[in-house]
Amino acid sequence: MRLVEKKYVVPFVVITTLFALWGFANDITNPMVAAFQTLMELPAAKASLIQFAFYGGYATMAIPAALFIRKYSYKSGILLGLALYAVGALLFIPAAARQSFTFFCFSLYILTFGLAFLETTANPFILSLGASTGSATSGANATRRLNLAQAFNPMGSLAGMAVASMVVLPNLLSDKRDAAGNIIFPMLSEAEKADIRLHDLAVIRDPYVALGIVVIIMMIIIALVKVPTAKLINHESHESSQIKKSSEDQIRVNSYDSCSTKKTIGRLWKNRVYREGVIAQVFYVAAQIMVWTFIIQYADNLGISKATAQNYNIIAMCLFLCGRFISTFLMKYVDGRKLLTIFGILAAICSLGAILIIGKLGLYCLIGISLFMSLMFPTIYGTALEKVSLEDASLGAAFLVMAIVGGALMPPLQGLIIDCGTIFGHPAVNVSYILPLICFIAVAIYGSRSRKNTKLIDHGLNGSNG
Repeated sequence: MRLVEKKYVVPFVVITTLFALWGFANDITNPMVAAFQTLMELPAAKASLIQFAFYGGYATMAIPAALFIRKYSYKSGILLGLALYAVGALLFIPAAARQSFTFFCFSLYILTFGLAFLETTANPFILSLGASTGSATSGANATRRLNLAQAFNPMGSLAGMAVASMVVLPNLLSDKRDAAGNIIFPMLSEAEKADIRLHDLAVIRDPYVALGIVVIIMMIIIALVKVPTAKLINHESHESSQIKKSSEDQIRVNSYDSCSTKKTIGRLWKNRVYREGVIAQVFYVAAQIMVWTFIIQYADNLGISKATAQNYNIIAMCLFLCGRFISTFLMKYVDGRKLLTIFGILAAICSLGAILIIGKLGLYCLIGISLFMSLMFPTIYGTALEKVSLEDASLGAAFLVMAIVGGALMPPLQGLIIDCGTIFGHPAVNVSYILPLICFIAVAIYGSRSRKNTKLIDHGLNGSNG
């Protein structure tokens, strides 16, 4: 069976570009915390509101996005997501003009409204672009297809990191240092600070404005692309998964009287594979953010400069990207849930190396984790939705997107561990990676349990019940 049927190639390619767009937004925003902290002379706690606004947008808008899709269509959800994305990016213009940190946070909050719409719609849409035969092969193909599409997310992330490292950060006058390596901005007069602030906010603003223009162009392209009808893979009930074809040939989900939000949530909760998938996704996203956020601190403890340490971050992202393509190939021969279990175990082993080994080898273990994280998000996503009916899929996707908030939960705890300096004579930054270790064990357990529970469902047993 083909990974993407010929009639779906064009919409697949167009929608797949969206994965790069939200990857770009994620990784150009991360360095802005430090930039705003210096430029706006903020305490670290307040500067971190950049990330709070970013993740808050996902948490706020995922469910409304799902309800919108249920009423209208996947294509409408994608177009609205792109519109919100563009509005948030272009709001950086008045934010820079007013020199307001709160306005910048608000702009990012609106921008991630759009990202929440895109992730809630694009992921299940990619799953839907295939045969709905009810076979195990079609389900595996859908997960492989999502892994392939998700491979373009780290491409966007690398582009975002490159723009931040090569365009934004080097041109910030507020980050200039004296011979001793100290930032000189705090020692300047208010008039000098005002001039530098005006310049630097423009440097931060411009990439977002350019991004907003690119997003508008993508919105126009997607509006013009005719989307063929497709059925979301559903192995339980095909009769309840009928699709209307609108005049614009968009995918529209039938509105069943029995498909109220409350009943949908009830069905999702009773689906053990789905329920545990949401939990596994929270653990995975938490692990991903912890692994990537604190690579610099880990390297700094070894006497490696922050500039050099950023190169290790880029290497980790390259491994992550390679892993996406490798895992997509492997899933042609190995069940995705089994591969998820294996990769979870290997990521846990690398985490142990990062914890126990002091030196470059420990750092290499830390970087190596990214290779094994590569298939986790899309595979957990596809596995969790595999037994979810079409009419429940949009809301099911929303909870999986909300699981991204896991990235805001455990990293502060890891930071508290790192602040200890040493724990029983061992570097605290090494010890802190016990948290990602726990997360990867949880992911591996989900991979194993989902195989068992899916087999129970396929044999008509009670594997879908709590």
